Amino acid sequence: MLDLVIRNATVIDGTGSAGFKADIAIEGDRIVAVGMVDKPAKREIDAAGKIAAPGFIDIHTHYDAQVFWDRLISPSCFHGVTTIIGGNCGFSIAPLNGNADDAAYLMRMLARVEGMPLESLQTGVPWNWTSFDDYLALLEGQLAINAGFMVGHSAIRRHVMGSRAVGEKATEAEIADMQQLLRASLAAGGFGFSSTVSPSHNDGEGNPVPSRHASDEEIYALASVVGEFEGTAIEFLPNAMNRFDESQMERMTRVSLAAGRPLNWNVLLPDSTAKDRMENQLAASDYAAKRGAKVYALASCEPPISRLNFVAGFGFDGFPGWSGLFKMTLAERMEILAQPLVRRLLEEGASTASGVMQRMSNWGAWHLHETFTEEYKAYEGKTLDELSESKGCSPFNAMLDLVLADKLRTVLVPPVPGGDEESWLMRGAAWLDDRTIIGASDAGAHLDMLSTFAFTTTVLGEGVRRRKLLTLEQAVHQLTGVPAAYLGLRGRGTIAPGMVADIVVFDAATIDCGPVHTRFDLPAGAARLYADAEGIEHVIVNGTEIIRDGAFLGHHAGKILRSGRDSATVSIPATKAA
Repeated sequence: MLDLVIRNATVIDGTGSAGFKADIAIEGDRIVAVGMVDKPAKREIDAAGKIAAPGFIDIHTHYDAQVFWDRLISPSCFHGVTTIIGGNCGFSIAPLNGNADDAAYLMRMLARVEGMPLESLQTGVPWNWTSFDDYLALLEGQLAINAGFMVGHSAIRRHVMGSRAVGEKATEAEIADMQQLLRASLAAGGFGFSSTVSPSHNDGEGNPVPSRHASDEEIYALASVVGEFEGTAIEFLPNAMNRFDESQMERMTRVSLAAGRPLNWNVLLPDSTAKDRMENQLAASDYAAKRGAKVYALASCEPPISRLNFVAGFGFDGFPGWSGLFKMTLAERMEILAQPLVRRLLEEGASTASGVMQRMSNWGAWHLHETFTEEYKAYEGKTLDELSESKGCSPFNAMLDLVLADKLRTVLVPPVPGGDEESWLMRGAAWLDDRTIIGASDAGAHLDMLSTFAFTTTVLGEGVRRRKLLTLEQAVHQLTGVPAAYLGLRGRGTIAPGMVADIVVFDAATIDCGPVHTRFDLPAGAARLYADAEGIEHVIVNGTEIIRDGAFLGHHAGKILRSGRDSATVSIPATKAA
């Protein structure tokens, strides 16, 4: 008797081929037949009128800490994601060196750069491992969906160099020690190496994170270690806020060549007012290909709605001359923001911003999302232009008056690029471009700021059903077969006999991301943005149904994915799966 049969489904198998009517038979964790299945099963799912697709794969998450307090890995699991990769941007939380100060540094860094509440990191994570193998072992058999983790540059640099990781170059001996630490971590199953040089990445003290102090030679030396291990990959953040100059393209090319692996970078933001930026950034892939390297852009799935505040400072610290503000205590910030001269200098600094930050300096177009002062409640949802007219001052000064009244907690939304029809057409074209992978969810990070964790249901609901930017078969292929091929995942990403039974059953007529709202369900009562999925009816992981009609069934069927064992090497040059 079979363990499970999904009957009467329209199977979209993840290859990009047309959907077809079939049953899917499962024994243990494997698909054993696709077609007409006559055998009985212990359990059957009637999927008549529904789509059965491979489980969705999210290659850019920051669930490294959340996995300890949320074994479901939510909300991703409810949105049909069956496999995630964490440890991106150089921000893994393993290995640790056993020094409490270094673990505390990583906590503060994550709280600042990835928007994870510090109190949740302190109370919800044990921080009781040292090696990467120890970290993975703590998670084995504990999670609802599959998870693999990159080895982060900042964690490795801090491990070896301690406090010198910020502000100093590594010696040859320290680079050799970092290489050896990376070897041990990859041998334990780390999925590859991640790093960042993005100017938006600052630590808890407002200084550039450790990897931003590394020389290119250090980065290349660490990338070269990746090529020593089966089934590994590279993730890297350049300065993607502006057009790439040749030095950025050259750096990514050399990282890919040093590793002998494809590299993905974050994040490509289609915007009709900056068409040349998108074309320029995609050209980094062409530049790399001419040298025998392989570089992919992670393409965003919706206009980037950011909810910012002066407590965290993320986003604001990207303005020229602003970073020092967020090295101050909250009391010091409030005192200095009340000074007219400081305000003038900050506004002048912001006016010199370029690229994405230039649009953000249009203060009047910002919206007041949430205030904590009764005087300003009536202005929620309004622009700073509207507020400034009422208060009789400039939008910038009106904003800072409000922020001070709220003790810096005011939630503000900058002008959102890429929401117009032409930008959506660009976004759809980017999703289908051979130089991209759909992703950039940042799930598990920026918990009070971003809702891009729901990229799968956004692509299928907004991209396929409402805007018809791509077909259902194309969308499923981009969410499954393509990322599986990029990572070299063994047995995942398509529906076929012999493949692992990671499957999502959904209603193509209703699949969507529900309303974004705040939930106070993190350790220490901290909040996060959340959205339920609509139209996802069944999620099956390694042959076990874990979600039915939006409810978790209590089964932690996920597997900790380890490079080599669960992935095969994807050599360069390589092409996006057809």
